[in-house]
Amino acid sequence: MKAVGYRQSLPIDDPASLEDLELPEPTPSARDLLVRVKAISVNPVDTKVRKNAAPEPGQVKVLGWDAVGIVEAVGPQVGGFKPGDRVYYAGSVIRPGANSELHVVDERIAALAPRSLDDAQAAALPLTTITAYELLFDRLGVAKGGGAGKTLLVTGGAGGVGSILIQLARQLTQLRVIATASRPQTRDWCLSLGAHAVVDHSRPLAAELKAAGIGQVDMVASLTQTQQHYAQIIEALEPQGRLAVIDDMPVLDAMPLKTKSISLHWEMMFARSRFETPDMARQGELLAEVAALVDAGRIRTTANASFGAINAANLRRAHALIESGKAQGKVVLQGF
Repeated sequence: MKAVGYRQSLPIDDPASLEDLELPEPTPSARDLLVRVKAISVNPVDTKVRKNAAPEPGQVKVLGWDAVGIVEAVGPQVGGFKPGDRVYYAGSVIRPGANSELHVVDERIAALAPRSLDDAQAAALPLTTITAYELLFDRLGVAKGGGAGKTLLVTGGAGGVGSILIQLARQLTQLRVIATASRPQTRDWCLSLGAHAVVDHSRPLAAELKAAGIGQVDMVASLTQTQQHYAQIIEALEPQGRLAVIDDMPVLDAMPLKTKSISLHWEMMFARSRFETPDMARQGELLAEVAALVDAGRIRTTANASFGAINAANLRRAHALIESGKAQGKVVLQGF
């Protein structure tokens, strides 16, 4: 089967950083679905793994943790899907990725894809949707339909996670949602997704919030450059506020949170699939819930750039855009 992968960790401008490959077809086992991949999207995790996780000598690594495709076969313990089903999912970081014609995924973390979206539009959603949903409801502890009188600040609102988090918060809670963005186009993007207001994260956040008449906030979803904004986030949070973080950093000192009794919450959407937690199937359930919201017209795709067919050259372009820090919404690719 056709696939895209790498043999060594290289800068993305090196042609060998991602290569077109021919690999054996995978076989589903236990609760696996064998999926013929129709479309994928690219996330920051793809670039981080490529740069930091070199395959063993003589081996190749396939990336890709967002996919839409058609089920071709199922493992002996599968009960929720059948061949012919069109599914979407984010996969598992400890298994081969979905940048391949055929892919296996545990049925518990998959769901039927939104009917109202084409393959590329649907492929933009799974990983960021799971991250945003878990961050909002599981980590920050916001109740469905709750949050009245509370304010959520979303840093990096125009990115992949921010783009779906803004929508989920507006559609499923009563929170006031403030996003951050530093360019006119990303500001407009956040407002179009439902943010009540947008402040500029290239300036001190606490001062920006105050100038906008917002003052302190109850919760922060820090989605990018947390270390850079950390002191300002603490200043912006109310006493007993909540901070949820998703990005990587060399160190995060929690002591400055003590004075205000701010709670710190990590969101890692791969935790459930990596450790096969008892509630692993919750990810498939929440993807099904969001698919229904999409088909009801309440949530829209966050796909914002299509880079053509799934091949090494186009994936290198996508990785380069992600690494530039200027991506807005999601980058999608479709077909081999």
